[in-house]
Amino acid sequence: MAVNDDAKPKLTVVKILKCKNSDCKAWVREEFATPGQVCPLCKGPMLRTMKHLSPLQKKYKAPSK
Repeated sequence: MAVNDDAKPKLTVVKILKCKNSDCKAWVREEFATPGQVCPLCKGPMLRTMKHLSPLQKKYKAPSK
């Protein structure tokens, strides 16, 4: 059974921060990280790396007048 190319999600390379602890699987997009970010789960140090992710859908609602 063939999969259509349209059905595959469009992936882009995204900068992330990943926990250095090998037992912890936490990561956060760099655009949402704070300076000096520590792991949100184990409070360990984070490492900069990249990951292939689908783009975020920005759902902005204009304030009603």
